[in-house]
Amino acid sequence: MKRPAILLTGGGTAGHVSVNEALIPVFSEKGYDIHYIGSYEGIEKELISEGYPEVTYHAIQSGKLRRYFSMKNVTDPFRIGAGVMQAFSIIRKIKPEIIFSKGGFVSVPVVLAAKLARVPVVIHESDVTPGLANKLALPFSKHIFTVFEKTLEYVPAGKATCTGAVIRPELFNGVREEGLRYMGLSGEKPVLLIMGGSQGSAVINDAVRNELPAILNRFDVIHLCGKGNIDEELECIPGYTQFEYVTEGLPHLLAAADYAVSRAGSNAIFELLALQKPMLLIPLSAAKSRGDQILNASLFESLGIALVLNEEEIGTRPLLDEFVMLEKEKERLLVNMRKTEQPKIPEDMADMILMYRN
Repeated sequence: MKRPAILLTGGGTAGHVSVNEALIPVFSEKGYDIHYIGSYEGIEKELISEGYPEVTYHAIQSGKLRRYFSMKNVTDPFRIGAGVMQAFSIIRKIKPEIIFSKGGFVSVPVVLAAKLARVPVVIHESDVTPGLANKLALPFSKHIFTVFEKTLEYVPAGKATCTGAVIRPELFNGVREEGLRYMGLSGEKPVLLIMGGSQGSAVINDAVRNELPAILNRFDVIHLCGKGNIDEELECIPGYTQFEYVTEGLPHLLAAADYAVSRAGSNAIFELLALQKPMLLIPLSAAKSRGDQILNASLFESLGIALVLNEEEIGTRPLLDEFVMLEKEKERLLVNMRKTEQPKIPEDMADMILMYRN
């Protein structure tokens, strides 16, 4: 007997993949034949193809949705059109019961194709305000799930549910001693995990490395610096370990970390919240984004569960001072973190998605 199929999509950054990663084992246990549509070269291809061999990965054309002038804005609509036709062919072939979209520019052709194929789509929005891809997808979707209650103000009434965050359960399985051993650290100094996002961050990377000797006098550092951003000259410095990004060993690194410095993408900060990691958030500036990370960080700061350093403030005072302040504020942040609602488990999220299937 042929197994029912489900189709997942989302990409461009790791944040547009992580919820899908949490859901894949659940749908597999439920007996679904799982398919994923992503781009040819995006991070989603590597994460899904290498991490989940049970999932059939399909690559399609997609254009980037830009808010600024670029000559590619002229050609990308044709790529999106090609992607719609490719996605339509895939959907007609696999006949999924439902499509779950995590957003990102690659999801737009999939949602449009799903409407043509009359397959229901539910989408997921992690930020306070919907991203451009999800704004375009909303009219063609059956329902939208949000992480923040406030997001319901920006989406059609009666078509949205606030579910809270969905956290990959394996992140709770980390062992601190294993993480320290993996990095060659003694654990005598507090461990600072610094994350610039899946695509890295030159601003954060440069600021950390410029002050590295002073920082290492007080902290050991795990630095997730993004693809292509390893500095080989810093490879053998005691107390400093750098990775492009980590997948399999991430739970152990998180368990080893006493503090975290991160961009303010919703998935990352909710994972840090769930793991009770005192965090300093450095949101992408409004000049580099639509401002969603600024809103996320501002909300976490207002709840007393994170400190915030605006990107424009980097360089105006020593970064080490910010890390020391994080250390001093540890107990206050932890008290407030313990008061917050616990994240949704993937099993609950999967059941909610399947409510809208054909």
